[in-house]
Formats: sequence, structure tokens, C-alpha cells
Amino acid sequence: MQTTTATERMKGLLALPPLTGDEAFWISPCNSVHTFGMAYELDLIFVNKKNIICGLVPQVKKWRMRFCLRAHSTIELRSGVIARNAIKIGDECLWQS
Repeated sequence: MQTTTATERMKGLLALPPLTGDEAFWISPCNSVHTFGMAYELDLIFVNKKNIICGLVPQVKKWRMRFCLRAHSTIELRSGVIARNAIKIGDECLWQS
């Protein structure tokens, strides 16, 4: 899923059913995320304008804020996806809908 409006970016996952499996929520432009009100932990992938991963934050607990100044976009995933898929900084992000 990808955001297309400022309102969608602001609401983020709070307005959607929980992510399942390797499902992702891409927020662009976005270089900071909060988990206020979230019901579950998230993995965060920060991506630059060239779709290269420039930041990873696994297992972000509820009521936290995270940011990456170099990021242009943020990908939110269920906790554990980064580790399960061996995702690392410098990897290129390819997006399929």
C-alpha cells in the first residue's frame, strides 16, 4: 500500500487493518514516523530518493518516534520482517503493488 495524499500520510496505519506477513505501507515523502496509538510493533525502513535503504529500525514499540534525516520515504512493516528477509542498509528497494 502506498499513500497518495497528505491525509493518508498523517493517518498512516492507524486508519487501516493490521499488516499481515510481508505486507508493507510506503509513506512518501516521509522521514519520520510515530507509533502513538499503534496496537503492534513495527519495523521501519527509511529510503532515499534513489530507493536505496538509508536507515533501518527494527521492532519499534508503541508510543515511540523515529526519524532518518537522509530519508525521502518510509516503509512500515510488521515487526520481524527486516530480520526474516535479511534487509540491510544499502539495499535497493523495488516496489510491487
